[in-house]
Amino acid sequence: MQESEEKKIALELLETEQAYVNRLHLLDQVFYTELMKEAKAGKTVPEEVVKMIFSNISSIYQFHSKFFLPELRKRMEDWNRNPRIGDVILKLAPFLKMYGEYVKNFDKAVELITAWSEKSPPFQELIADIQKRKVCANLTLQHHMLEPVQRIPRYELLLKDYVRKLPPQSPDRSDAEKALEMIFMVAKHSNAAIAEMERLQNLWVVYQRLGLEDDIVDPSNELIKEGPIQKISTRNNSTSEKYLFLFNNMLLYCVPKVIQVGAEFQVHLRMDVEGMKVRELKDTEFPHTFLVSGKQRTLELQARSGEEMDAWIK
Repeated sequence: MQESEEKKIALELLETEQAYVNRLHLLDQVFYTELMKEAKAGKTVPEEVVKMIFSNISSIYQFHSKFFLPELRKRMEDWNRNPRIGDVILKLAPFLKMYGEYVKNFDKAVELITAWSEKSPPFQELIADIQKRKVCANLTLQHHMLEPVQRIPRYELLLKDYVRKLPPQSPDRSDAEKALEMIFMVAKHSNAAIAEMERLQNLWVVYQRLGLEDDIVDPSNELIKEGPIQKISTRNNSTSEKYLFLFNNMLLYCVPKVIQVGAEFQVHLRMDVEGMKVRELKDTEFPHTFLVSGKQRTLELQARSGEEMDAWIK
């Protein structure tokens, strides 16, 4: 008797889930537990660092090993009598939101492993020792840690396939479609979390370059463009090097600092974007020139090329 297409996909889901739980076991019960034990004994790194590296991996491991995998297994054993998995996934999918925290922390975790491997040889040795074990299959800790990041997109693909292969009248169709929708939202949620974290991180770096001026630091700001520019002085017909940061709500007109201690730039002028007008100037002596006029004042600026001028005006 040939197995139905949807059963094959459900079996693949179960098999990959079993392999995934083994990987989570390795991360939580081997790497995390052993590194924590050594940290507690004061031999390698602070306990806090180990906790920061592994984020909420323990909760993820418990969820998959104690709930998701056993439920899937039960379903597959009972498949001939009750061929469905959509309802199980639908019931448990909301818990996948906890991946947001792990995914958001992933880059930081990898950085910490690198930094502390250099700082603490015993820490590096312990990781290398675990990596040599057969269970690691010649792969690094970082490689194993990537698995949870990739798991949700994998569910999405398998479930999409499953829904596609279901007969139109299948009793599992409604639940499977709802579960797919939920997993799609979870995947979007964790991607949005990463994007937002990166945005804030980049913004913070910009604020540091500007010397963390109180009235400029605002987490809701969005940096649109930055770069060097020449300021034209009509009084003595000369140009001087300046630097612009354009945010969604303001333009910062800055001077590069000669002695770069702390900040890289000094903010000379802050112009509100609201009510601002920008236009190209046809100047034979100073090509690629444009005028920015706002409530605060008007600036005559020169870009390095026509393309660059167009990009600023845009």
